[in-house]
Amino acid sequence: MSTPRSSSPGGGKSGGKGGGSSHRKGRPSPGRTAKRPARQVTPPREKPKTPVDQHVPSGERLQKVLATAGVGSRRVCEELIAAGRVEVDGHRVTELGIRVDPDRQIIHVDGERVQLDSSKVYLAFNKPTGVISTMNDELGRPSVGEYLEGRKERLFHVGRLDVDTEGLLLLTNDGELANRLQHPSYGVTKTYVAVVPGPVPRALGRQLRDGVELEDGMVKVDSFRVVDSRPGWAMVEVVLHEGRNHIVRRLLEETGHPVESLVRTDVGPVQLGELRPGKLRPLSSREIAGLYKAAGL
Repeated sequence: MSTPRSSSPGGGKSGGKGGGSSHRKGRPSPGRTAKRPARQVTPPREKPKTPVDQHVPSGERLQKVLATAGVGSRRVCEELIAAGRVEVDGHRVTELGIRVDPDRQIIHVDGERVQLDSSKVYLAFNKPTGVISTMNDELGRPSVGEYLEGRKERLFHVGRLDVDTEGLLLLTNDGELANRLQHPSYGVTKTYVAVVPGPVPRALGRQLRDGVELEDGMVKVDSFRVVDSRPGWAMVEVVLHEGRNHIVRRLLEETGHPVESLVRTDVGPVQLGELRPGKLRPLSSREIAGLYKAAGL
């Protein structure tokens, strides 16, 4: 007599559809994942970094160079070096005994470049109205050069201000910095304060930020605000990085607010402050560093 085959719990024959747990050889049942051995990944070996030696045996001690440049006392400069806040040619330096060549090496403190060339001159000048932004004028009109008589350096102005505009003009013999400060691609902002007929509508700021089409192309300001307002006139502040001729006057006139008086108060991090018309002052080391940073140097 034959022995009956065992049935699955569902009543079907073993191995039938919907049956028990048996399965074909080599094929995992649903819900089960075949385990594969973990693949060993060997991380690539890092190439040893070649140390960069910024030491110049015939140079000057780094802390002395920094102190001479006006960064601080020699003790303060030593603390900056030890704290890793000083870079020479893009490499952090922490050794107090290092010597550098200030004529060919570039030094940054806290990311700001330190001007080491003592032959470079950086001046802020408050150009009065009626003065031409040239070093000399063939027609004999008052020019910026008349305020520099007696100086040995051959200086030139960074950008221009029209004859009827007063305010901040930078003077230097650092050609690389001057070229970058004037180029619009570096986005160095200039701030102007203008007096215009009032009242000024609230929508003017948005209009200027969105852009105004002039005969030589679109112009957008970086910011605009009303500084003061009285019956019949308003004082407004315009910040932009454009360098086209008479740009602020043309921009405000195009929007129906012709300029009655105009003063440039800031160029990048440098402010006019209390400097009186016709006067000069040397820029501080912090202002020079700020200009270098703004110009990407």
